[in-house]
Amino acid sequence: MTPAARWLDTLWPLIRTRLPAAPARVVEVGCGSLGGFVPMLRADGYDAVGIDPQAPDDADYQPIEFERAELPHQVDAVIASTSLHHVADPAQVIDRITSTLTRDGAVVIVEWAWERFDEQTATWCFERLGPDDGGGWLRRRRDEWLASACGWPSYLRDWAERDRIHPGGMLLRLLDERFERRLLECGPYFFRGLPETTEADEQRAIDAGLIQPTRIDYVGTRR
Repeated sequence: MTPAARWLDTLWPLIRTRLPAAPARVVEVGCGSLGGFVPMLRADGYDAVGIDPQAPDDADYQPIEFERAELPHQVDAVIASTSLHHVADPAQVIDRITSTLTRDGAVVIVEWAWERFDEQTATWCFERLGPDDGGGWLRRRRDEWLASACGWPSYLRDWAERDRIHPGGMLLRLLDERFERRLLECGPYFFRGLPETTEADEQRAIDAGLIQPTRIDYVGTRR
């Protein structure tokens, strides 16, 4: 199972419990090349569409940036899984999400707080890289860091600025300005890139204070 497929398989039960009942209309922002949660949504009776420049070539998707997509009129829920920290202007995207939701519409967000990715957490991750991880993003971060001869905090900040990755704290502030917060939890994020590490393994390390919880789970409804 690829890291992306592992992520979707792990998170789907959580996503499902946070959505309104089917056949609600749902848009997924940043569904990726695998189609995100759209196949699972449609199998469960939802009227779902995924939006992403790399989306599958299928009637249930729009292969385009969310900012330029033709959105359904008044959707019941919007899912965004690890996509907001990559967009050019998160405030603009979140405003567009807000405007397309029904009065009681919900956002179900999974995000990453890169600013919590401290050196202790990085070391824990790097020690668990598998030999067959396909040169995943954690291996690239480790190799770049070692080659940079910089301290981890300096390297991490420079990488995030170079790749224009928005901090999780900023995304939370933007969401709270537009939505009534219904849920906020922090949890495991790195397991999908660590072949021999499960979500439960990472959670135990978090509970033991060995690493930081960098995944953000957020649910909000329109004000």
